Amino acid sequence: MNLRDLTYLVSVAEHLHFGKAAAACHVSQPTLSMQLKKLEEEVGAQIFERTNKSVMLTETGGEIALRARRVLHEVDQIRQIARGASDPLVGDLRIGVFPTLAPYLLPALVPRMKQEFPGLNLLLVEDKTAGLLRQLEEGSLDCALLAMPVSSFHLSGAPVFREDFLFAVPVDHPLANRESIHVSELENRSLLLLDEGHCLREQALNLCAEIGAGEAMNFRATSLETLRHMVAAGNAVTLIPRLAVRDDALVRYIPFVEPVPSRLIGLYWRKTSARAPLYGMLRRHPALWPL
Repeated sequence: MNLRDLTYLVSVAEHLHFGKAAAACHVSQPTLSMQLKKLEEEVGAQIFERTNKSVMLTETGGEIALRARRVLHEVDQIRQIARGASDPLVGDLRIGVFPTLAPYLLPALVPRMKQEFPGLNLLLVEDKTAGLLRQLEEGSLDCALLAMPVSSFHLSGAPVFREDFLFAVPVDHPLANRESIHVSELENRSLLLLDEGHCLREQALNLCAEIGAGEAMNFRATSLETLRHMVAAGNAVTLIPRLAVRDDALVRYIPFVEPVPSRLIGLYWRKTSARAPLYGMLRRHPALWPL
């Protein structure tokens, strides 16, 4: 058993397709299949169920694949320690960002990162919070921007910036000409919210519970852009994070007076990561983040 074989195993476990796994590992499919067959013979257990149309992990194979990921992660950590000893600001950096933040933050953040840390090669992943947490713990991500708080024994995290919410209404809404609004004025109103799995949905629901507002039950949006279009069409009111605000002739964004509803964005990484000093440096860098 060697690291190459474990890499092949994990690749097939992720793709559930020998051809795609071989391409990802830059080897031929027969070579990959032969090595995994030898690995099964060595461990004395069937790892994959193979048919002409599909590949599945056996129960034993799932356990082996989980531990193989951990082994490869630890090997990567050894490499990171060695690389970081010479220069912690050089190498790949795999960052995860959730969907209601990524398209609005990354276009400004990436150029700043390249300017301030030219030795880092940024690899960006957009996924919902649950997916980012899973990838962090598995080691396929180095760090992730998440809405705080996040409960995980395996992760460390620290705040990066706070983002206010604005009240989005159609231009012909009775409140559209207001310069500001108090959260109490949302009482008994129905807000259009995002679908399950979005952290912004949970934040909005918590606010609704505090002030006595409700959720519009006739529709749930899959993105902030869908929310924006529904408001523009005159069918809804909602909360929009400040970074997502755009000039729009059909939507008015009304700021809140104190107490301003907001979300706190934090940077998270594994407690065991050899690059923890780098993450601390990134989150405290004043040129990277919105004020």
